Amino acid sequence: MVKIISDSTCDLSPELIARYQIDIMPLHIILGEDDYLDGQGITPEGIYRWSDEHRTTPKTAAIALEDALSVFRPYAEAGQEVVCFTISSSMSSTYNTLCMAAAQTNPDLIHVIDSMNLSTGVGLQVIAAAEMAQQGACAADIAEKINAGRKQVRASFVVDTLTYLHRGGRCSGVAALMGGALKLHPRIGVADGKMSAGKKYRGRMERVIRDYVADMEAELKQARPAHVFITHSGCDAQIIDDVRAMLEAMHHFDEIHITRAGGVISSHCGPGTLGVLFIAGNTEARA
Repeated sequence: MVKIISDSTCDLSPELIARYQIDIMPLHIILGEDDYLDGQGITPEGIYRWSDEHRTTPKTAAIALEDALSVFRPYAEAGQEVVCFTISSSMSSTYNTLCMAAAQTNPDLIHVIDSMNLSTGVGLQVIAAAEMAQQGACAADIAEKINAGRKQVRASFVVDTLTYLHRGGRCSGVAALMGGALKLHPRIGVADGKMSAGKKYRGRMERVIRDYVADMEAELKQARPAHVFITHSGCDAQIIDDVRAMLEAMHHFDEIHITRAGGVISSHCGPGTLGVLFIAGNTEARA
């Protein structure tokens, strides 16, 4: 069976990683002089404390070439096909690094996919690939189908604070929203591999998140029903429960997954961020 691998930005839960037997390659989180692997030795809460104390966004770094080679080599030597996913190439050099690693091992066996997304926008593609692998599809067919459908992934989220995105400078339009008196909660969407600010919500996060989900209701009801993700970077439990209840009331999705964003994603979006991510059905609407 084809082996599915992803970098750590896919933000899948341990349960889903175990269910689909996915290998995870961690990116790096750099806090001053300290270098951590995503998901190892540092928590999002620890990242937030460091960031607030130093008034800066932590640096994140791509997977090292030698680390990628160490993951790929055993599968190449065993003659096993691999499909590997990365965060959008416009956000990290991880994709280029893994392409180099695949070329140095066995490019006929190892297919590297630029997800053109982040967080569980990657994770949705990883799960789709894993389900195809379980059904006996070969790596080339999986890669072809995933690449053809990447733009159907709907990834968006609402941030509680603009500070982290502003510090990191990774989202177009956020700088224009910054202002001492402005208490805005923009919807950040991913399109063509890049983040940009969209609709701006005002008010308490409880209401903002309900309005955000309600705005997507029509598209959610046309989404592929297998999986939908509620992914957050540390939100009040009641807000998460409310979102789940709204999705359950649609009577549309087979599985509603609640996942916590990992260290890399949390480093750039900050605490209190929540998104609902899914794959569109027969619709041309964009996230």
